[in-house]
Amino acid sequence: MNRGRRIGIAVLAVVITAQLVPVSRTNPPVNGEIDAPPDVRALLERSCYDCHSNETVWPWYSRVAPASWLVARDVRKARDELNFSEWADYSEKRLDHKLEEIDEHVEDREMPAPIYLPLHPEARLSDAERETLVGWSRSERASAVDGAEEAADDLTGG
Repeated sequence: MNRGRRIGIAVLAVVITAQLVPVSRTNPPVNGEIDAPPDVRALLERSCYDCHSNETVWPWYSRVAPASWLVARDVRKARDELNFSEWADYSEKRLDHKLEEIDEHVEDREMPAPIYLPLHPEARLSDAERETLVGWSRSERASAVDGAEEAADDLTGG
């Protein structure tokens, strides 16, 4: 058997063995959905939910190692960073921070992640859609500040 054939068989054996490594592709229960206007909600679901929610649609390649390892890791990290399925559980301070990050990452074209878009072109945001999301996040942050000020006024009698 020539050297090239032995290397090919060894690589094939490694690839087949890699398929035996278990990967968690779960969707935990949704604890509390985000309350957003229908147009914003539709954009979030289309462009963000696969990574940033407990409603991930796991693509076919998430079942094939080593891609499965990368996809599962990326979804886990994305959910840890921002999870729309746990939005209702976030504190006011954390919500403000998440809204600020949405504003920055969407406006700077960091999200949806450029590496995600070739296999998910439907997640691509137009300039107008980016403006919609940025406007919504800024409006939500302003509303939260106004609400906090009103609550403080009520407490102080002002």
